[in-house]
Amino acid sequence: MQRVTQHPGANEQLLYFTSSSLFADDQHLVFISDRTGDPNLFVRHLPTGEEVQLTDNDEGYLKSYVYFDGTPYRGFGKASVSLHAPSGTVYYLQGRQVCRVRIGESSEVIAEYPPGQMTAFTHVSADGTRLCVPTTDARALGGDRQLSGRPDYDIDARVRSENLRSYLRVYDTNTGELIQCEDVPRAWITHVQFSPVDRTLILYNHEWPSQCGIRRVWLWDGEGHRRLRTEGEGRSPEDWTCHEMWERDGEAIIYHGTYAGGRAYIGRVRPDGSHRVEIPLPEGWNQYGHFTVGGTGVIVSDGYFRAADDPDTDHSLWISRIDVDWGGGTAAWTPLCRHDSSWDSQDSHPHPIFDHATKYVYFTSDREGNRAVYRVSGRPKEDASL
Repeated sequence: MQRVTQHPGANEQLLYFTSSSLFADDQHLVFISDRTGDPNLFVRHLPTGEEVQLTDNDEGYLKSYVYFDGTPYRGFGKASVSLHAPSGTVYYLQGRQVCRVRIGESSEVIAEYPPGQMTAFTHVSADGTRLCVPTTDARALGGDRQLSGRPDYDIDARVRSENLRSYLRVYDTNTGELIQCEDVPRAWITHVQFSPVDRTLILYNHEWPSQCGIRRVWLWDGEGHRRLRTEGEGRSPEDWTCHEMWERDGEAIIYHGTYAGGRAYIGRVRPDGSHRVEIPLPEGWNQYGHFTVGGTGVIVSDGYFRAADDPDTDHSLWISRIDVDWGGGTAAWTPLCRHDSSWDSQDSHPHPIFDHATKYVYFTSDREGNRAVYRVSGRPKEDASL
């Protein structure tokens, strides 16, 4: 395992795992650092260690999903960053402004979302032409007040009982024009992801929903909304389902969760809802984490794997590679290293990602006190091609 970011006094972390943090050349890493006293974006050239600051935020961080104690409509959106890896263009929110920036260029405001809305994780299409910014009526997150932490009420219940709405706001990345604004009633949407091969397909969620086993994962095709995990064949509304993500080739969506009886699982389904496979994990592997795709049939996780002498905690200590045979219904786990992150906040979640070549796994950890980005080989040791 190798530490990548090196600033001694800063907290530094990857972007959220639904976005790559690496340019397509795997030579440039985009990360968030508080070295200036406020969160800002930086790029590190991995071969030389040279770093460039991309943003100049001095207003703290924006109130949004996960960052409930941020400032309403002001500051850097820590949950808002999306990287278009081929062009090296980074999109983010600064207050209500939708911005983009590239190495060697000043930040540019391309659009502005309306007042009375709270945001969450954005996503840029694979062709770089569209940016989806999900927003929700501010009442869902306590209105325009700054909170001390997560609201003390059931957000999903408020959204449903008061008929609040979320919106899939799709902007043209060249002109900033609002191309589409899909109104989704009685929904709290926090994760959006364009299909890697079809920008008209947007994967999205209902966050922390009741009946999580069947209300979490959705697909919008520009005309209608499709629920991708339904009741039946051992699937229950009382299951827990989370962290949906496209496979790199757009053929299917992976997700994970826990059955109502307590057994954890990983799942896969086609965009049309067909060819569903769910693979139970070993008994006792119920420590929370995330799953992120690599090449076909290859996944990385910061959770669930448990060594025999691991302490009994609610989160795993390991970064693991999983080679999945979806047709055969099997998953082979290879622990790559201990990440030893504390999981004491959203920012210290490891959120591991493969680079584009599936050679290295990058992740965040506060194992040395402050948060930093690390990497480890993503290939099993017996792979002689290394």
